[in-house]
Amino acid sequence: MSTAPLRLVTSDERSVQLPSRTRLPVVESEAQLRALLASLSGVDAVGAEARAAKLATRSLKKSTKLAALDLAISMVDLTTLEGADTPGRITSLCVKAIRPDPRDANVPSVAAVCVYPDLVAHARSVLGSSRVKVAAVATAFPSGRAMLNVKLLDVREAVAAGADEIDMVIDRGAFLSGRVGQVLDEILAVKEVCGSTHLKVILETGELMTYDNVRRASWIAMLGGADFIKTSTGKVTVSSTLPAALVMLEAVRDFAETTGQLVGVKVAGGIRSAKDALRYLVVVNETVGAAWLTPDRFRFGASSLLNDLLMQRLKQRRGAYVRPDEFSGD
Repeated sequence: MSTAPLRLVTSDERSVQLPSRTRLPVVESEAQLRALLASLSGVDAVGAEARAAKLATRSLKKSTKLAALDLAISMVDLTTLEGADTPGRITSLCVKAIRPDPRDANVPSVAAVCVYPDLVAHARSVLGSSRVKVAAVATAFPSGRAMLNVKLLDVREAVAAGADEIDMVIDRGAFLSGRVGQVLDEILAVKEVCGSTHLKVILETGELMTYDNVRRASWIAMLGGADFIKTSTGKVTVSSTLPAALVMLEAVRDFAETTGQLVGVKVAGGIRSAKDALRYLVVVNETVGAAWLTPDRFRFGASSLLNDLLMQRLKQRRGAYVRPDEFSGD
């Protein structure tokens, strides 16, 4: 096991050596897909959990922690997915996304604001020309239970309204029933509708039963053209966990080595503290390396995480904890 400390690098240093082969494996039938999934190595569940637990104990030097906190802020998809969401709520969220701490211009903007499709246009108008992206959940989020034409309409309208990114959710019932071809076909169809809009595919790892299933679902999503694979909707009892994220990161690493294509990972659901976020960054660094330590390849889907990151950032600079009410509750 590597014991090297987390090293934050500049964007021009973030490179990864890839093989000359940059073609996807041939998957022209469900039989070929099944054969490919069967060829994947099994996950040592005990080993994955032990490694994740070990990496979670890694301590960071103060200077590294300060840089990591800023990096984590820049990776946040600031999220509100409630039935009571209003345009006013979205306005407040977007303003905070652009300037997380109004008193400190050195705090980076977050990566994106994540909303329901009907609020995309409003978010787009508030964010304007800022670097913050608009992400929309779609495809009958969070259940994924709808006819394909309904899911595609959901995506099409979100893209037309100005979404930069689509967070779709797979049909876990189809996956767990063994209808893996259907899952792949739906991802491919959504990807086609997305066009140049980035696609994040939510696996809902807490419902997939085994780490082997998490690995297989990750590969299906990547074969379908996912730009990111995402742990959870945040709407189930078991959301993101370090071991599940570790398995997904290993899948992303293996996919890059096989195809030359780099796919991002988004963790979401239950990540509320800066300590948790830094643990995930350590796992990223130790599993896939510095090439993924960028908002283009790693994200946190969260609502309350940002405030704790801001509090810890100030604590590192002041040497004392600040009050939670120093930051807005948006």
